[in-house]
Amino acid sequence: MKIAVLGDIHVNIEALNIVYDAAISQNVDKIYHLGDLGGYAPFVNEVVNFLIGHDIEGVQGNYDDAVANDREHCGCKYEDPIQSEAANLSFEWTKKKATERTKDYMKRLPFQISFSAHGRLVKIFHAGPSKNNLYWYEDRPDKFFFEMAQMAGADIMIYGHTHIPYRKDIDNKVFINAGSVGKPKTEIEGHVSPLLIFVQMK
Repeated sequence: MKIAVLGDIHVNIEALNIVYDAAISQNVDKIYHLGDLGGYAPFVNEVVNFLIGHDIEGVQGNYDDAVANDREHCGCKYEDPIQSEAANLSFEWTKKKATERTKDYMKRLPFQISFSAHGRLVKIFHAGPSKNNLYWYEDRPDKFFFEMAQMAGADIMIYGHTHIPYRKDIDNKVFINAGSVGKPKTEIEGHVSPLLIFVQMK
């Protein structure tokens, strides 16, 4: 079984088109998204329409929850005051411009998706097994990874939120951060490119 995972899209419709075409070209069995569909650009409705139209399942991110429920803050973390101000303006714009169809879709997204593959339980969630705004970086101690695995009750965990991809294997447990399609924080060959994660279940 081969799946494609789309980390935080953040309304980057052009990047979404690119990674979708790449996934289809690899004959994947299923495509999932990790939520955080809005923010930082004006194409929130277009992204949601694309996901619905292409039958791409996914989970609810903190941004989706905040937009759908008209919360005061998206639960995001910013690197400096200028970024914070710009992001808050974008968040307010997104809440105003998201259609009822978009908000309803975001509201109905599940917190997590579970399935079995080759005898192993896979769980997909946005940031953590119990919180959708947990910043779970690779340099967390192994003890933290063990705690998250116990909380999730899974063999393979796939998540995003930090926009920084990694894979970590500990005692037959697999932890995969899928990074971000629309706003990656990693450079590839000197420039930032849309990121698509393929996972081969064996």
